Amino acid sequence: MDVSQIMRQAQAMQAKIAQAQAEMEAMEVEGQAGGGMVKIKLSGKTALLAITIDPSLLKPEDAEIVEDLVKAAHDDARRKLEDA
Repeated sequence: MDVSQIMRQAQAMQAKIAQAQAEMEAMEVEGQAGGGMVKIKLSGKTALLAITIDPSLLKPEDAEIVEDLVKAAHDDARRKLEDA
């Protein structure tokens, strides 16, 4: 195997890695908690894109529950992203 062949293989591998990174960055995943009452959407770069909270949870006395569900939905989305 000569040096030019090794260089071509290295360049091809770099191109595949760059393509895989671009695909990951373009991904969007959704995590859920509370049976879908709280949903969080993350980008492949782990940026928070959206939070959806079921209106039935928006009572002052349920604030702590909502906070816990938001954290759980975020963890679910992050796990899905890591698995992908």
